[in-house]
Amino acid sequence: MAASRTRKWVGGAVLALVACALAACSTLGYYWQAADGQLELKRKARPIDDVLVDAGTSADLQSRLRRVQEIREFASAQLALPRNGSYQRYADLKRPYVVWNVFAAPEFSVTPRTWCFPIAGCVGYRGYFAEADAERFAAQLKSQRYDVYVGGVPAYSTLGWMDDPVLNTFVGYPEVELARLIFHELAHQVAYAKGDSTFNESFAVAVELEGVRRWIAQHGTPDQQAALERADARKEQFAELVSHTRARLREVYSSGAPPERMRAEKLQTLETMRAEYQALKAGWGGYGGYDWWFAQPLNNAQLASVAIYTQLVPGFQALLAREEGDLPRFYADVRELARLPKAQRRSSLGVRDMGSDDASG
Repeated sequence: MAASRTRKWVGGAVLALVACALAACSTLGYYWQAADGQLELKRKARPIDDVLVDAGTSADLQSRLRRVQEIREFASAQLALPRNGSYQRYADLKRPYVVWNVFAAPEFSVTPRTWCFPIAGCVGYRGYFAEADAERFAAQLKSQRYDVYVGGVPAYSTLGWMDDPVLNTFVGYPEVELARLIFHELAHQVAYAKGDSTFNESFAVAVELEGVRRWIAQHGTPDQQAALERADARKEQFAELVSHTRARLREVYSSGAPPERMRAEKLQTLETMRAEYQALKAGWGGYGGYDWWFAQPLNNAQLASVAIYTQLVPGFQALLAREEGDLPRFYADVRELARLPKAQRRSSLGVRDMGSDDASG
């Protein structure tokens, strides 16, 4: 399904719209669509227990919601994630995604553009509750010569300001992917560094990876464990491919070459990436789970949409290992890191801050 494909890289979004809905926003139209979209979720959400006893609820949805309840309890009891009203209600929005995120980057830069809001700070995407609105904004950015990428988002976090509901946009996911998503979104309520999307999303990915590993250890089968290991290995290789391509593009853009030459080298670098993906597929036995991603015109914004979610994950995993898997201590460490200046956060995670991922306003 397209929804599950997109979620791998943009599903764990922190909704900057909420900041706009709670405070002044520079564009009145954006403010209203944000407020209206959030109110729609609140209006349509019903307690899961009520949905379960509703005669109109299908047996399949009942089964999936009961599994959500099990995953939700595991998240708090076993992963020390917040125990609150999030994922205790269900809403059917009658559409495939809850939000569409717009990513943008200059033609000759790997630095994504960011948009700033009073509560969420600056984030590397801008979200819309209607796909048409997202596409209109993307068209405006394209007219300004930005590289642009629009991705559907099945879930987002309001950072604990509101109780996030279970949605039709992801309730149908396979068990492991459903657990990933819930663990990821709850992680955003644990720690948040204002204005550092890569830090926030990478932390949430680290939590989801550890959470799913523990979930399968307690509830899974050997086949599920083997499938998880294969999937995670492929994701890691894909993230490395994106990272290496962005590094090559960074060299192209910093070369000082004329625009025509940089465009040619950019195109060649992206075509090389496609060829390297085909080599990865061969090593994966022909697995084509990322074909949809490579079927699109590749650009700086599309690559940035992946980097935001993956760049700092190894650093967070190393920090968790130093705490010997103790999640409460790990969360406390991450909250301390979130209070530091951005460059110091990156240094503490073993990454040199190149000022390339969250700096463009």
